[in-house]
Amino acid sequence: MVASDQESIRQAVRARYGEIARGADGDAPDEASGEDTGGCGTGEGGCCGGESVAVDMAGHERASERIGYSSDDLASVPDGADLGLGCGNPSAIAALKPGETVLDLGSGGGLDCFLASPQVGPSGRVIGVDMTPDMLDKARRNAAVGGYDNIEFRLGEIEHLPLADGSVDAIISNCVVNLSPDKPAVYAEALRVLRPGGRLAISDIVALATLPEELKADMALLTGCVSGASLIGELEEMLVGLGFEDVRIRTSAKSAQFVDEWVPGSNVQDYAASANIEAVKPR
Repeated sequence: MVASDQESIRQAVRARYGEIARGADGDAPDEASGEDTGGCGTGEGGCCGGESVAVDMAGHERASERIGYSSDDLASVPDGADLGLGCGNPSAIAALKPGETVLDLGSGGGLDCFLASPQVGPSGRVIGVDMTPDMLDKARRNAAVGGYDNIEFRLGEIEHLPLADGSVDAIISNCVVNLSPDKPAVYAEALRVLRPGGRLAISDIVALATLPEELKADMALLTGCVSGASLIGELEEMLVGLGFEDVRIRTSAKSAQFVDEWVPGSNVQDYAASANIEAVKPR
């Protein structure tokens, strides 16, 4: 993929998630785009079932509870941090420890950073990186409301991380890497900033089979977390080739239902699924 194509994809993703952040703050969406602002997916369901970030009056389950967050998790974070944009719960698989430094790739409204904060404690540190200024503004406001002293949010692209070599113990991410037009660069950067023995623990969308060309070429499906997904075998080969060890990619059978809701009638659940992706940097 040429540099101009990569930048076009980044601009589309940045615009899409800027709309979502502004919409969550009550600002009017960009009607000229012709798109809803409900989340990753292009249908009413949003990304990974993100039909609504709030519990309705009948007490129905939130979208985020469907993908692995507990009601206690969601009650513990500032209002507005849960934008319904995930496809799993990376904090649940990261085994975070007090005193660790954690990096969240594509931190959005800050949900996973806020969940990581008490796990690493006051001696630990959480860094969220996002390339969308509106998301960073929202996350920083949420952090101020919640009084989080061990979190900072930085503007940057996940292909060019604004962190020093060997500076973090764990990397988490939620339904973000699939959006990158240069995934080898993302994982190479992850390897660079991890300390020896550091670990990758992310939730993302992976491809179960090669997407039909009409789905692969659809920009709305790319910004909707589908058409940019890597095949599982290719992803495993990429991670091992870069130097990661103990690579494990486990798909979620439960994800078929909410993936189908993103693009009703497309059978996209036959081609994409949510997965936990784990790997370790050699010591």
